[in-house]
Amino acid sequence: MLKSLHSIEQQQLANIEWLLTDVDDTLTWEGQLPDVTLKALYDLKDVGIKVVAVTGACAGWCDQIAKVWPVHGAIGENGAFWMSQTESGFETESKIPLIQMQVQQAELKLALADILEDYEGVDFAADQPFRFCDVAINLSQDREPVSEQVAKELLMKARSLVINGNNVNASLSSIHLNVWIGEHSKRVTSEAYLKAHYSCNDIDLNKVVYIGDSQNDEAMFAWLPTTFGVRNIQKVLPDLMHRPSVILSKDGGFGFSELARNIIEAKQNGLTGQLYRTA
Repeated sequence: MLKSLHSIEQQQLANIEWLLTDVDDTLTWEGQLPDVTLKALYDLKDVGIKVVAVTGACAGWCDQIAKVWPVHGAIGENGAFWMSQTESGFETESKIPLIQMQVQQAELKLALADILEDYEGVDFAADQPFRFCDVAINLSQDREPVSEQVAKELLMKARSLVINGNNVNASLSSIHLNVWIGEHSKRVTSEAYLKAHYSCNDIDLNKVVYIGDSQNDEAMFAWLPTTFGVRNIQKVLPDLMHRPSVILSKDGGFGFSELARNIIEAKQNGLTGQLYRTA
């Protein structure tokens, strides 16, 4: 049974060290980044929470997020790579060399273009030129949303493709159909990111949480003990085998800031209690 935020104990929230988050319609809402969301990111950083954007967004967006936003790093294109600002400079890491990914991407785009010929008015995402690995088909970004039937048809057809002997992966976000070649995913690359940046060898998953809003977040919901869904996830809950453990009371970035506020208060109350006991 799905829980409300009020059912989570303060100590559980106070123990959080890493907050992994989707971006579109989780940090944003109606195509905008609310001011309360940006403030929440800064406030989380101030209390020591490491926020990592885990998104289907393109490399161009992730470069900006990792460099400009108050986050620890960004995992992009559903796990194709990660970007982070370190003391030694800006780093981009991927399991498959970028040149190889881009060759596969070009072949995949040709195959998908053939499929899209049967769907008048449906095209690739406007940010496709800024992608390293995947091919994104625009379902609802700055356009009238395509029907659920069309979205599911495209998902099925994309997953049935085989490119040079490679199976094709595809996942629906709140705005795109993302299609790629490779074994990476949000969950696989998130674990690799944590291992690369964690302070010890064993990751304590009770200190890691995730927040999302759509089908491409399902593997994250299945992986971590505590996960959150912003209120707008309710429309896709029937399609999810693995659901978030907690549903927030607000949509998109407003739901994110709701969670952030509760984590920050728990952290501050815990610190106050610790100082009191020490005194």
